[in-house]
Amino acid sequence: MDIISPPALKKGDKIGIIAPARKISREEIQFAVDTFEKWGLKVVFGKNLFGSENQFSGSDPQRKEDLQKMLDDDSVKAIISARGGYGTLRIIDKIDFKKFKAKPKWIIGYSDITVLHSHIHQNFGVETLHATMCINFNKDEESADTLRKYLFGEKNPYSIKTHPLNRKGSGEGSLVGGNLSLLYALKGSRSGISTSGKILFIEDLDEYLYHIDRMMISLKRAGKLSHLEGLIIGGMTDMKDNQVPFGKTAEEIICESVAEFDYPVCFGFPAGHTTKNLALLFGRRAKLKVEATCSLTF
Repeated sequence: MDIISPPALKKGDKIGIIAPARKISREEIQFAVDTFEKWGLKVVFGKNLFGSENQFSGSDPQRKEDLQKMLDDDSVKAIISARGGYGTLRIIDKIDFKKFKAKPKWIIGYSDITVLHSHIHQNFGVETLHATMCINFNKDEESADTLRKYLFGEKNPYSIKTHPLNRKGSGEGSLVGGNLSLLYALKGSRSGISTSGKILFIEDLDEYLYHIDRMMISLKRAGKLSHLEGLIIGGMTDMKDNQVPFGKTAEEIICESVAEFDYPVCFGFPAGHTTKNLALLFGRRAKLKVEATCSLTF
């Protein structure tokens, strides 16, 4: 499948904000709205953006309606999620991607938005942006700026300091992945990601260490770790343990899971549920080189 890159944005373009998962307030996204306007973009809100149904930003049909309308609106050139949480998985099978496939646009987010990244890459071969979301724009200026650069078609190579668990080497392939728990949940469905010959990125938040182990073993048994060109591990943030300790960190668990393979492995990449959440071009061919530092270029 040939990978399609949505058109770069230019000043005056519209960016749509939706909340396909957890609810959000206007105050929580105002900094992001102001930032988009400083970039020269026009901000469009989903009809149900500030809705509420229990933890969700509205009912499943309401959240589906907002995503569908943004996908179908030719004047909207990019769609960013206000925040993550949980909920996109509940609506993904109700979305019609026909117009999106004909006229791709940038889909932006991380965490729960892994559902969209994975589904779109696997079924339509369109690049997406794993990047900071509206609720986080005021946490780190560099993170937002890396998103801006990629949206406007600029190059932005990364060089990351070394990590003691890194495995040296180089690999080249399409970058895919996202939140480990979501990749695990999508496995076996039509949204599940194909990883063979690709560079896989994973990150997670607030998981028990034994569950990290279970998810990595499950991905390994499914063949998702066997034929990678490289593995990048982002934030493994706020991990939890039981009263009887598991005995390994999340990073050590991951390292053990891929010990038999020989592709390069980069730990500690600043992306995911971390203050610094650098943008990543999912679907785009990338080169990973792990030596004294870890470099990632698109």
